[in-house]
Amino acid sequence: MGTQDTFLTDLEGNVVHTWQSSFAPGLMPYLLDDGAIMRPAVDGSIPGPVGAGIGGRVERIAWDGTVEWSYAEDNPATRQHHDIEVLPNGNVLILQWEAISASDALAAGRDPALLPSEVWSERIIEVEPTGPTSGDIVWEWRAWDHLIQDFDPSLPNFGVIADHPERIDINYVPRGGNDPDWLHINGMDYNADLDQIVLSINAFDEIWIISHDPADPGEIMYRWGNPAAYQSGTIDDQTLFNQHDARWIEEGLRGAGNILVYNNGVGRPEGSFSSVDEIVTPIGPDGRYARDPGGTFGPDAAVWSCENAGGTSFYSPIISGAQRLPNGNTLICVGQPGIFYEVDESCNAQWSQAPGGLHFRATRIGIRDPRLRDRLWCGADLAEPYGVLNFFDVAEYIAIFSSSDPAADLDGNGLLNFFDVSDFVTRYNAGCP
Repeated sequence: MGTQDTFLTDLEGNVVHTWQSSFAPGLMPYLLDDGAIMRPAVDGSIPGPVGAGIGGRVERIAWDGTVEWSYAEDNPATRQHHDIEVLPNGNVLILQWEAISASDALAAGRDPALLPSEVWSERIIEVEPTGPTSGDIVWEWRAWDHLIQDFDPSLPNFGVIADHPERIDINYVPRGGNDPDWLHINGMDYNADLDQIVLSINAFDEIWIISHDPADPGEIMYRWGNPAAYQSGTIDDQTLFNQHDARWIEEGLRGAGNILVYNNGVGRPEGSFSSVDEIVTPIGPDGRYARDPGGTFGPDAAVWSCENAGGTSFYSPIISGAQRLPNGNTLICVGQPGIFYEVDESCNAQWSQAPGGLHFRATRIGIRDPRLRDRLWCGADLAEPYGVLNFFDVAEYIAIFSSSDPAADLDGNGLLNFFDVSDFVTRYNAGCP
């Protein structure tokens, strides 16, 4: 977080590639299929709320450093922060603060005793890039559209909060009424199979799931971590403490379909320590989430939790994240001291690195990831022994082409045909660097 650059390093910490920017990160970058990154950026010239996790601009930076897209919404009431998400269709979900005036907050039922000069709500927009600096907003979700309050029966959204966990209590302010950053969402992840988004609501010590379906009203489908946020529990029921980086575990990995989250541990009754927690959500075949008779969502506890790496506890009160790896292990980014761990299912440390500094998250990229093909590894070098082109590489390409494996789509057009075969022959004949 202390540099304008984004680094790809090997497991010894050596930098193998750098994407340069004119802006500090704002915050999480993502590697795309063509070797570019999509990266939020801190642009101080953009108006709007200014707080922890500030960004403002989103850039697409090619492998060679060319800025291919640089987008900032022209709206003084909103500002990108913390996270983005690149959708399968190429559109980008952008997380934003949305400034709400004190008068509008009062009109929506905010208690005057809990009112700063303005309230920062949250907004997510889906932007379709249309030009080098432009984009169309094709979908939007606003937290402010899903409120409930039990303060004033003469105002909108009045009701019994415990009966409506699908809505957001406008007067739940665990950080105090003077902090405008009311919700402080610090991460989001998209599930294409469900067409749903999971959000990390840092100030509420909760994760929420909402639908991305335009036909859905946008209420909270699922929430977990702190039932007190909807008047259905106490500190004894709280399981998340200042968490970051809630994400679904991808198909094919251990725990696929579950949610992994870095539980920072700030205010944890047992003491200040972090953990990585895996949650099995009560999702049904219809994509909806079952709720307990008492009005809360399960489970009672994480199905897997790691509180130390090989006996060494870890703690970061801010930032941080975790990722389930193809080998079944889990990558942990302890963000504030700047330590990375890879742990197995028993939390035994298999690898670690301590670059120091502040790291919002870290993502492990396979050494032969298709996104790095012909950039860090030869596109025709498909079989062991790597670094040598021979019959086994040819046989491997024939096998993946015959099985319609997307890895055989060498020209990247989504089709498998003669041109891909020709592309492989050209690469093979050119040899490997």
